[in-house]
Amino acid sequence: MLGIRTSFHTIAAVLVAGLIVTAVFMSRNGLLKENPQRDSVPDLSGDSSRECNLFEGKWVFDNESYPLYKEEDCKFMSDQLACEKFGRKDLSYKFWRWQPHTCDLPRFNGTKLLERLRNKRMVYVGDSLNRGQWVSMVCMVSSVITNPKAMYMHNNGSNLITFKALEYNATIDYYWAPLLVESNSDDPTNHRFPDRIVRIQSIEKHARHWTNSDIIVFNSYLWWRMPHIKSLWGSFEKLDGIYKEVEMVRVYEMALQTLSQWLEVHVNPNLTKLFFMSMSPTHERAEEWGGKVNQNCYGETSLIDKEGYTGKGSDPKMMRVLENVLDGLKTRGLNMQMINITQLSEYRKEGHPSIYRKQWGTVKENETSNPSSNADCIHWCLPGVPDVWNELLYAYILDHHSS
Repeated sequence: MLGIRTSFHTIAAVLVAGLIVTAVFMSRNGLLKENPQRDSVPDLSGDSSRECNLFEGKWVFDNESYPLYKEEDCKFMSDQLACEKFGRKDLSYKFWRWQPHTCDLPRFNGTKLLERLRNKRMVYVGDSLNRGQWVSMVCMVSSVITNPKAMYMHNNGSNLITFKALEYNATIDYYWAPLLVESNSDDPTNHRFPDRIVRIQSIEKHARHWTNSDIIVFNSYLWWRMPHIKSLWGSFEKLDGIYKEVEMVRVYEMALQTLSQWLEVHVNPNLTKLFFMSMSPTHERAEEWGGKVNQNCYGETSLIDKEGYTGKGSDPKMMRVLENVLDGLKTRGLNMQMINITQLSEYRKEGHPSIYRKQWGTVKENETSNPSSNADCIHWCLPGVPDVWNELLYAYILDHHSS
């Protein structure tokens, strides 16, 4: 009897040891999923003993948890971002999860977010990249609303588009203001001019539409990308205004200062959460990541695997200007959290619509023979990268320390 019991213990010990060795092997070879997302929100307070940096990490392929919604099921999807609908065959861009190095990104819960937004208003303010992120958020939350009559979208052709979840009395808006301050590019459809002009000290025209919002998410980057921008002191209606060409980084800083001054006066920090999305990188030069010269994101199906990669589609000087303005605002008692999407988006050269989107004009003959010349390497396919931007935003919205 003693010998049988000893043999049993020996076999059990061998089996346990074998399971441990197998688990270690599978983990090292990527066969087990690492750091699965949790429902809980990590501590984002900045306490060094518990600090969680959501913005440093790596992309992990995950075709079980992603995508968070189906393109064809979101009736609010934009044709500019619906890549599968417009012919894209490689769909792997939908299945990537962002995994921070030091903690886990909380699993997005649309119902929990809508509860947080009950009787409240959230508004995205900025350019078409912010509009894409807004579409992503609307698709994410609408996927948990089973009754189609319990939600609607209103767009009367103005700068403001409204999504409403009726059961929660929750509003998620988008407002077109690509340069934040007043400019000659403020029309939501007719806004492309050879000369970009801004009224650098004028923001009330736009800002009155954000007043009393509970959450405001800003972005402004790509529309500034030119050496100089013409600034107007005066009004567009009168002919006696003073125009001056100002170096881009300087005029960008002036616009952000105008925004910060308006927020300081008009926003109650106890009632409103403020966020600013950092630069969304472009992938318009394939040689930057080792591809062919004169090519871009067209035909790309894999990620950039070099950690810390940055291309020329991002401008570190503009990032520093934004950080300095937000730091200054914080010293004056108003905390606007920057959601740093830049580095994680740098890796995603395959995530853009490229040619797989609605064409708003007639496709030219040279664009047919050379598709890369017509590739959109600025915006992002949905489902895709902007969903992760919203997951980061979600973590901060639900984190009580960031209020």
